[in-house]
Amino acid sequence: MALAGVLTALSFATSSVVVLPNMAPFQHFFNVITAVLLGPWYAIAVAFLTGALRMILDGRPILAIVGAVIGAGLAGILYQRTGKYIAAMIGEIIGTGVISAIVSVPLMNVLYHAHVPSLYFYIPFFIPAATFGAILGYLFLKFVQKTGLLGRLFDRL
Repeated sequence: MALAGVLTALSFATSSVVVLPNMAPFQHFFNVITAVLLGPWYAIAVAFLTGALRMILDGRPILAIVGAVIGAGLAGILYQRTGKYIAAMIGEIIGTGVISAIVSVPLMNVLYHAHVPSLYFYIPFFIPAATFGAILGYLFLKFVQKTGLLGRLFDRL
């Protein structure tokens, strides 16, 4: 639980500081790492808390939550089933870049009275951030694995 809190704080801090136009790639970076280290439920919780903090403190719309929890959950599930970092990366990209993007349209239309023109409107916005962040997360995990730190961390968890 303490590690989830630290990951949430790091995810929020980096997602608030390093923001490209309509993109927060470091939230996706931490989604992949959390999915691998703690599993799908903690990944969903960390993604939800990070998104909620971004909504409350940074004034982001509900996309901050929806755009993260599905990808984090799918990343965790795929990693659990395969044990491969690349599966977590792909889960984050598909879960956020495609599924969350599609789910976001009706939510924005209903909750914010937006007039989003297409069910696929958010995909071009979600995929780059999810891809960039997920690839960084994957590369980080591979690097840390080669140093032996990841094995020692898993032993302590």
